[in-house]
Amino acid sequence: MEIRDKVAVVTGGANGIGRALCRNFAAGGARAVVVADVDGEGAARVASEIGGLSVAADVGVEADVANIVDRALDAHGRIDLFCSNAGIGVDGGEQASDADWQRIWQINVMAHVYAARAVLPAMLERGDGYLLQTASAAGLLSQIGSAPYSVTKHSAVAFAEWLAITYGDAGIKVSCLCPQGVRTNMLENTRGGGFLRDGALDPEHVADVVAAGLKDERFLILPHPEVAEYFRRKAGDYDRWLRGMRRLQINVRQHLD
Repeated sequence: MEIRDKVAVVTGGANGIGRALCRNFAAGGARAVVVADVDGEGAARVASEIGGLSVAADVGVEADVANIVDRALDAHGRIDLFCSNAGIGVDGGEQASDADWQRIWQINVMAHVYAARAVLPAMLERGDGYLLQTASAAGLLSQIGSAPYSVTKHSAVAFAEWLAITYGDAGIKVSCLCPQGVRTNMLENTRGGGFLRDGALDPEHVADVVAAGLKDERFLILPHPEVAEYFRRKAGDYDRWLRGMRRLQINVRQHLD
């Protein structure tokens, strides 16, 4: 898909990867970019910069996601690309609080479900549309130190797969963005994320990789190419991969100590 003359919606558009996507799409000639974020002022700043429309929204609330879609359709008549990009991180394991598990589930998983519910009917009616879902390399591999993040990102990948299988023959394209470390506020605030910072990419580079992936209509978009090799190793010998991840966990814990 070429972004030129397309209408794109980006959630989590006020900062990080989302902001970079908004700028990239606008520079690429998008007809319109809708910037949605729980940080309404931040979304408004990005929208003002690129000449887009801003919508304040908590994507963990279905009514807010429906409002994003309604606002975009009212303003532009169609949505060609919906980027379900907003996400959060929570540290901890099985003992993380129920409130933390529920909140990250709403943002990292249900927000994708709410977006699909809201945007797919019109896309299916015209037989054309594109969904970009931001997951993480943690959705293909794992995340040291965070069970909630690992579980929800695996779920996000699984839902993207299901959408691609179910609606691919109806004209719906789906891509799943799975980066490792990206220089965003989330990475800086993640305990134990230091081992990802050495190879962290700028959000602008990630946005360039996304644009290329959308043009090629690839399902997996991997800004860190090495993730594909790690994923192959995991599938090739799961037990060996688990042993390697345990060694990595020891190194991370030693670094934190």
